[in-house]
Amino acid sequence: MRIIKSSQITEVVRDMCIKANIYLGEDVVESLKEYEKKESNELGKNILNILMKNCEIAKEKQMPICQDTGMAVFFVSIGQDVHIDGKNINDAINEGVKQGYKDGYLRKSVVTPIDRKNTQDNTPAIIHYDIVEGDSITIEFAPKGFGSENMSKMKMLKPSDGIEGIKSFIIETVKEAGPNPCPPIVVGVGIGGTIEKCAQIAKKSLLRDIGEHNEDENIKELEIEILKEINNLGIGPQGLGGNTTALAVNIETFPTHIAGLPVVVNINCHAARHKKVII
Repeated sequence: MRIIKSSQITEVVRDMCIKANIYLGEDVVESLKEYEKKESNELGKNILNILMKNCEIAKEKQMPICQDTGMAVFFVSIGQDVHIDGKNINDAINEGVKQGYKDGYLRKSVVTPIDRKNTQDNTPAIIHYDIVEGDSITIEFAPKGFGSENMSKMKMLKPSDGIEGIKSFIIETVKEAGPNPCPPIVVGVGIGGTIEKCAQIAKKSLLRDIGEHNEDENIKELEIEILKEINNLGIGPQGLGGNTTALAVNIETFPTHIAGLPVVVNINCHAARHKKVII
């Protein structure tokens, strides 16, 4: 049995919140560079250059990449041979979010849903847990902005709708979103499970590095096919035209009921911020 202090978890989470909001991952930056070379629209090419320049300024000035520093979303895998000493893990993570958003001067955007009162510290965080083998804790974090979150959709398709129904729903969702989610976007897709499981795997798919595909060859081919179709929509960077509407389509699946075919499309903006730490 390995003992991990809750204070260590809090410290790690604090740093993740700050760094993820300031430093855009190299996977995203490299993808923007590659698409800038291929972008046929001069305005779109210019916008991609501006987005990359924004990343450089954020790093240089130690300021957030975007004013929307999002809701704090975590996927936490806890080894079954770990004992946490001190606060429970929920409190430890939320304390880290409080400290990170305060110390990093990050916008606190979390409000109660009906009366819209700000919680003042960007908590509570959204936390998904998984118990795994081993004696370590893996924490994956994404600050999820709502310009893109608001463009996400869920649909209960009929099994008879099949692959064509799935493709049509994904592409139509992106088409309707247009410029609102600040393209080029990352399209996370969940297929299967129940309504909540489908949404969860769609969200988790957004934590992949750009260019990382599903291990299933058939799903990988579907990701590549849908990405190509999305980039042929002509929406382009920031919705001003071009062939760079999305950087990636990430699909995750889960077995579902014989009577159902749930599909969730969870969209992320070009600032696909995510960070992973193993304790």
